[in-house]
Amino acid sequence: MTTVLVVFAVVYLGMILGGLPFLQLDRTGIALLLTSRKLQSHKMLGLVDWSLLLLFIGLFVVNHALAQTGFTQRAMQELAAAGMPLSEPAPFFFVTLLLANIVSNVPAVMLLLPAATEPYAGPMLALVSTLAGNLLIVGSIANIIVVSAAARQGISIDWRRHARTGVPVTLLSLAVTAAWFALRH
Repeated sequence: MTTVLVVFAVVYLGMILGGLPFLQLDRTGIALLLTSRKLQSHKMLGLVDWSLLLLFIGLFVVNHALAQTGFTQRAMQELAAAGMPLSEPAPFFFVTLLLANIVSNVPAVMLLLPAATEPYAGPMLALVSTLAGNLLIVGSIANIIVVSAAARQGISIDWRRHARTGVPVTLLSLAVTAAWFALRH
């Protein structure tokens, strides 16, 4: 456990204080942990949720394919032609909310990043996609993880049960967010 904490602290501090490249730091940390004699690699790999990892990989592959085929760019052009240009705050807010609940919030961010060209767009994308992820179970991978973990403990969280809390909390938090952006922009 000490080895894990030391490696984590070095990687974390290297990113925060040293401005070192994240991908090189985290891969170095992982390599150190996997080759450590104190940590048994097979035990650590046994803790990996492979289904969840495959889900993430699949989401990133699909997102990349959509971007490479030009689908994302065409969709943005179609939205603009329909009077919903993503360069405007209201359409950007609404599309982020909708897309986060269709493909989940992280893939939605990846798909919408090319449209985040205005000064408000980065913070809006981060806030709306995160908050919108609470609306439905599929809105966030975190929701899926919690529902799965609860099921392993014998607790059933179905769509209706989640929606009883998720819908009002999400709508209220998004209303506050929309008001904040309306006042600031």
